Amino acid sequence: MTASLNVRDLRAYYGQVQALHGLNFSLEEGSVTTLLGANGAGKTTTLRAICNMVRTTGTIEFDGKPITHMSTEHIVKLGIAQVPQGRGTFTRMNVEENLQLGAITRGDKAGIASDIERMYALFPVLKQRRTQQAGLLSGGEQQMLAVARALMLRPRVLLLDEPSFGLAPLVVRDVFKVLEQINRDDKVTILVVEQNAQLALELADQAYVIETGEIVQSGPAAEIASNEDIRKSYLGY
Repeated sequence: MTASLNVRDLRAYYGQVQALHGLNFSLEEGSVTTLLGANGAGKTTTLRAICNMVRTTGTIEFDGKPITHMSTEHIVKLGIAQVPQGRGTFTRMNVEENLQLGAITRGDKAGIASDIERMYALFPVLKQRRTQQAGLLSGGEQQMLAVARALMLRPRVLLLDEPSFGLAPLVVRDVFKVLEQINRDDKVTILVVEQNAQLALELADQAYVIETGEIVQSGPAAEIASNEDIRKSYLGY
C-alpha cells in the first residue's frame, strides 16, 4: 500500500511556543489512521500543521511532493479536506448552501448536484433540513453537515478533529458508520483525531498516540486497542 501523506520531523509553533516536537508518521492510501491523546497533547495542532495553518518546520509530502509551504487554499485544492473541531458550519446559510460551498473549487454542476443528493442519502436528516439555517440545527446535525460539506470537495484525504465531541452516543455511531462507508466505498484516506479512543480504534487501521507534542506509541489499531498498558497509561480506559 502506498503512502499518500508522509510527515517527517514535523515541528509546530505558536509564536515562540513550540507545540510539536519532531512528529513522524504516514497515512497509507485508502486507510484510516487515528491520532489519540489527552487535551493539549498536540492533536489539533497536527491537523492544522498539515494544512499550513500554523508555523511549522519539517517536511509534509502528499503523493511524494512537498506541500509544507503551500497555502491552505492550495492544499485544499489538492484534495485534502478538514472538518475542524466545533463543526465550523456557516450558521446563517442553510444546509444546501453549506453543501454547495463545500464544492466551491469544483466546476462540474451536474456532479455537484449528484453529490448533494448523495450527501442526503448518507445523512437523511440533512435532506429534511435542507432549507433550514445551519445555526438552528442540533449539534449532531451540524456535525453531519460539516462532514458532508467536506465530502463535497471529493477529497482524497479527510482530516477530522474530534468528530464525537459533545454528541449523543447514537449520533456518534451514525457519524462513524458514514466514515467507515466512505473509506470503504470511495477509498478516502482518513485521519481522525479523537478522544473517544475505543471508538476510534474500532474504525482505524493504524494508530498513533501523542503526548506533549511527541508520538509515544504507534502501531496497528488492533494492537494498540489490545495493549492494556498503553490503554491505561495514555488512553484512560
